[in-house]
Amino acid sequence: MSKHAYIFPGQGSQFSGMGKALYEGNAVAKELFEKANDILGFRISDIMFSGTDEELKQTKVTQPAVFLHSVIAYKTLDNAKPDMVAGHSLGEFSALVANGTLSFEDALKLVSIRAMAMQKACELNPSTMAAVLALADEKVEEICAKVQQETGEVVVAANYNCPGQLVISGSLKGIDIACEQMKAAGAKRALVLPVGGAFHSPLMAPAKEELAAAIESTTFNAPACPVYQNVVAKAVTDAEEIKKNLIDQLTGAVRWTQSVQAMVADGATHFTEVGPGKVLQGLVNKIHKEATTDGVN
Repeated sequence: MSKHAYIFPGQGSQFSGMGKALYEGNAVAKELFEKANDILGFRISDIMFSGTDEELKQTKVTQPAVFLHSVIAYKTLDNAKPDMVAGHSLGEFSALVANGTLSFEDALKLVSIRAMAMQKACELNPSTMAAVLALADEKVEEICAKVQQETGEVVVAANYNCPGQLVISGSLKGIDIACEQMKAAGAKRALVLPVGGAFHSPLMAPAKEELAAAIESTTFNAPACPVYQNVVAKAVTDAEEIKKNLIDQLTGAVRWTQSVQAMVADGATHFTEVGPGKVLQGLVNKIHKEATTDGVN
């Protein structure tokens, strides 16, 4: 039997005007946006609907904004019945609201705490990420390990987005050295990304404690369907395991390629991306050419 997967995007898919049509056209959406403004203590909806790119890039805004757009769009769907869910990095929180593990309010609070904790970790260790194109995953991993061993700098594979597109994460110096070596090894490009720090690397460890404390004190319900979590790339239904994987995700890799492959192996043929942009639809099509993809934004 073919299964329907719902997938949720992460940071980087935000844009000015996001969610505005939802707010204006749907009473449920309007109520949820206003509830979010109250919870966060500022009018994030105003920044989402008419803010500049710079304003949308603020740490306290970006992650909650993408989460809100995804979850509120999902909640306005009439007949969403996912057989499985997954989210890319931050998107995992949206996925956990969609499958009933977390309430809207609790997830939003966690996303806000996560964003601030990550920001603090970025300020402690100036660091970055880089996209490596057209080099085998194994080769990228090998170069990262070699640079770490030889220089003592942190460099790890952070986002397995699709075959031939891997993002590495680490210290400024480590990423510089690794990028040179990736190009020398035949990568089409090794491009430093305009991000605030080394997400999904050991340099995010300072943020882990704060997020872990918040997650431990939040109610996690039994999910209505499995979530394919980034760090393990397989179906998870146990609430305690879901918590652990969410915490580990801060310093662990986003295994998106492997997650989509696992969903396909478990019967997914149709993937619906809910939230801003179409990035995940593109990645799914590269990972599994036969998949049907569409989006709700």
